[in-house]
Amino acid sequence: MFICIPDILSSAQLAELAVQMDRQSFIDGRETAGWAAAGVKENTQVAADSPGYAAMQAMVAGALAASRIFAMAAMPRQMRPILFSRYGPGMGYGPHVDNALMGEAPQMRIDLAFTLFLSDPERYEGGELEIDEPAGTRSFKLPAGAAILYPANSLHWVTTVTAGRRDVAVGWLQSLVREHDKRRVLFELESLRATMFAESGKTAAFDTLSRNTSNLWRMWAEP
Repeated sequence: MFICIPDILSSAQLAELAVQMDRQSFIDGRETAGWAAAGVKENTQVAADSPGYAAMQAMVAGALAASRIFAMAAMPRQMRPILFSRYGPGMGYGPHVDNALMGEAPQMRIDLAFTLFLSDPERYEGGELEIDEPAGTRSFKLPAGAAILYPANSLHWVTTVTAGRRDVAVGWLQSLVREHDKRRVLFELESLRATMFAESGKTAAFDTLSRNTSNLWRMWAEP
């Protein structure tokens, strides 16, 4: 399940992040790639010890936490530190699959990944996030402030930027619900609950749906 979430960041937040990105020191993106992905990764990333990095992470993490759609779709249990990547002309990221486990002991199982776009799409050429799925390849180049959430076991890549500059925030998380199909069921049921309540309030049908949705959470969640 791929979920595009608009307006995670406000225009004011995007402007502040743009200023902060230009103040940071950058490292070769291969330093944070797994041994297989490092050979196809060509970008730069904000250094972990760069001034302002923690504040940038906090801003994005807070915006994600405030997004009801993100919470419903991701069902986050734990999240890895957010990275900020920059792609200039000639840079891209070849086909790869994200590591199943990340971090130091105890490692975190990675269920989902997200890309939060920080650059307006008209300000750079190329740089599409492409994700392989059985029906074919899907391409994403979202407006600044929007995010794409997708399964971390997907084969995906970033096409070469041919002009301009592509800035993104990327992250990975462990979900409360391990399996993709079960997350989708819960996401759709929670969305239906919200729609029913908005249209009709707390009815007997809403209560029945809520009870059964809660029971599925009890069966499937791994707190």
